[in-house]
Amino acid sequence: MKLRTTLAGRSFTFHSIKEVLAKANEEKSGDILAGIAAQSDLERIAAKEVLSRLLVEDLCENPVVPYEDDEVTRMNQDSLDREVYGSIRRMSIAELREYILSYAAGEPELRRLSRGLTAEVVAGVCKLMGNLDLVYAANKVRVTATCNTTIGLRGTLATRLQPNHPTDNVEGITASLFEGLSYGCGDALLGLNPVNDTVAALAEVLKRFDEVKRRFEIPTQICVLGHITTQIEAVKRGAPCDMIFQSIAGSQKGNTEFGFSSDTVREAMALLKQRGTAKGPDVMYFETGQGSELSSDAHYGADQVTMEARCYAFAREFHPFMVNTVVGFIGPEYLYDSRQVIRAGLEDHFMAKLSGVPMGCDCCYTNHMQADQNDVENLSMLLGCCGANYILGVPTGDDVMLNYQTNAYHDVGAIRETLGLRPLPEFEKWLEKMGIMENGRLTPRAGDPTLFTAMRG
Repeated sequence: MKLRTTLAGRSFTFHSIKEVLAKANEEKSGDILAGIAAQSDLERIAAKEVLSRLLVEDLCENPVVPYEDDEVTRMNQDSLDREVYGSIRRMSIAELREYILSYAAGEPELRRLSRGLTAEVVAGVCKLMGNLDLVYAANKVRVTATCNTTIGLRGTLATRLQPNHPTDNVEGITASLFEGLSYGCGDALLGLNPVNDTVAALAEVLKRFDEVKRRFEIPTQICVLGHITTQIEAVKRGAPCDMIFQSIAGSQKGNTEFGFSSDTVREAMALLKQRGTAKGPDVMYFETGQGSELSSDAHYGADQVTMEARCYAFAREFHPFMVNTVVGFIGPEYLYDSRQVIRAGLEDHFMAKLSGVPMGCDCCYTNHMQADQNDVENLSMLLGCCGANYILGVPTGDDVMLNYQTNAYHDVGAIRETLGLRPLPEFEKWLEKMGIMENGRLTPRAGDPTLFTAMRG
């Protein structure tokens, strides 16, 4: 297949849809590293022009990883609503973009549309959108999910409270946990990244989370983000657990490199149905991030935005409670600076929403990246405007275990108040009972963790 266009007196030829998708992508250091990026801005515009004329069926029928080689592709294709797909398959990607941005496409229409889109189509339309387009389109849609509480309700912005500790010391974790709760964080999840991925270490933290949740009657969820197989074993041995976590990739090979398959996820879900502590049906938590497939040589020559969209096709199969992109965590090899990180965060959130996935974001960066805390705050404010389900919170924005920067505990209060957003309803009632929030605003007691230590005794 040869796809040609002429621009500014120059002819451009692309040899596959995969090449068009890669070269139509906004500049990403990961695509440059992979050797698949446009060689100039003019070539990028030419690729976008070709992409805009391609049909939905062109992208659907040419997945970047072959159907017979990859279970993610098979999930993506086999779950397609053929009636919806049939109604849009002859639309060009440009026409699809215009429809998504039009007044005719409200939330019900976009929810229906998502059932007829493969990941490649979702990625394709994303590449034709500016940042404001991504904010505007994503804000049309809310994707809810229910574990112990319901996330994603319009008018809310939740938080994952991340009380990481450099040695997994449970008392240190608890101190950070109380501080985060005192700032109104934790309605999405009390979720720790462990240093020691052992059954004993995970079980110890889960038991403390469960103790705190029950002692203070906190309406939330708990999870320790070890490897999925370690979490499964911890639950089998009696550890309390609302959700099970796993990082995912956009190809079967990438997931194999992460040490799991779709069957592992199904095993985790079946186990939680029998032994888990959640009240609701949605019990999986997935994390993604542009570039992970390239880092494991599992990208099949495709660009990182398209591979990221495929993550959401995999995730939606399992009806997760939470998905988030750890957008700047992998480093400048994949997203070089704040411009690329902010763009990626908006792309990922939009693509997940259009795929029907309940999406949040870890607005983060590593210390060797060309970014700073102002950039994190910019992205988190933009995501609040997008209607993101949640962001993260750590003490002062500095994660002392993972050695990266993200949102601080106190950031979410400012974002909620600025944008007129609230915590999840059950959690807000709890905050009011604790004297931490009143009429949607934090009280003078906010930020004082001693209100928990005094009650704990």
